[in-house]
Amino acid sequence: MCLGIPGQVVEISDAVRKLGLVDVSGVKREVNLACIINEDHALEDCIGDWVLVHVGFAMSRIDEKEAALTMEVLRELGEAQEEIEAMRMSGRR
Repeated sequence: MCLGIPGQVVEISDAVRKLGLVDVSGVKREVNLACIINEDHALEDCIGDWVLVHVGFAMSRIDEKEAALTMEVLRELGEAQEEIEAMRMSGRR
């Protein structure tokens, strides 16, 4: 199942391609940040943002409380661990 999972942007990894490193429960993955930037929120402003990540894209910004509640619900449903493990495995070569 593919779903949006909360994570925090910790670094801009490639400004030209609008990529950033997002920490999802200790797993760091490079994701595209293009969907969450605009004239009022520049790429550099994304560091520290909580976002919902889906198929390699940060789809929307959320606040920290919403991120925690979302992760709690996903864990209760048994979906969070599956998604986190999929992210972890996708980084292996």
